[in-house]
Amino acid sequence: MRRYLPVAGLICAAVLSSSCDKNAVQTITGAAPTSAVKFFNFGVNAPAVNFYANDNKITAITSATGAESNLGTSYGGVGSGGFYSGLDPGQYTLAGKITAATDNGVAITSLAAPVADGKYYSYYISGFYNTTTKTAEAFIVEDPLPAIDKTVTYVRFVNAISNSSPMVLSAKNQTTGVITPVGAAVGYKSAGAFVSLPGGIYDVSARVSGASTDAVVRTGVSFVTGTVYTIGARGDMTVVSTTATNRPFLDNTANR
Repeated sequence: MRRYLPVAGLICAAVLSSSCDKNAVQTITGAAPTSAVKFFNFGVNAPAVNFYANDNKITAITSATGAESNLGTSYGGVGSGGFYSGLDPGQYTLAGKITAATDNGVAITSLAAPVADGKYYSYYISGFYNTTTKTAEAFIVEDPLPAIDKTVTYVRFVNAISNSSPMVLSAKNQTTGVITPVGAAVGYKSAGAFVSLPGGIYDVSARVSGASTDAVVRTGVSFVTGTVYTIGARGDMTVVSTTATNRPFLDNTANR
């Protein structure tokens, strides 16, 4: 399978092929795929994984020796360094498979999904990892990237917290103090619309519809003009610690 990153400026330096026994860099020929997927490991307590489309390994990490590492994409991480991975349009089974020596290659998620020509998507491992069944949940959303506009930034909200109520994301500009709702309430396994904002430093917060207090807050988030971002909610809403790995958290990842 050809694997490119068709978004300009977001080209991954090394893509590993599952069919290459020596873990060499894949030789890529022919036309670039016209569709792409970004892969997130947001499954609470999930092990590190590599992501697959059918039997083809899409994401992997090289070690200092050049061989493939067993580190994979850990919880809270984004595959391929946050870049999109190019796929030809078609029907796929997308999966996250354990990279550690124990249970190596076991698929903790498996989701059938169509990939349409010219479209971009984000695939999320989500929910809570079950250590008995070695499974987690997964979902995919389309990324309808806005046209390039160098005068503003675009932001949307994805909710990957399985024990959350629908939440509304708001962005407070630290300079002007203006608070802007980023779309409507977004439920679990869903994505909101991209909303334009002036570039700047923001405090972002997610609040359950109708509530008087924020459920999740992150301060000092940079939104650069001409760039498109997804704020993704992950973690466990019952955790009150401000430092625990599985606390509710708002991730900021650039789409373009």
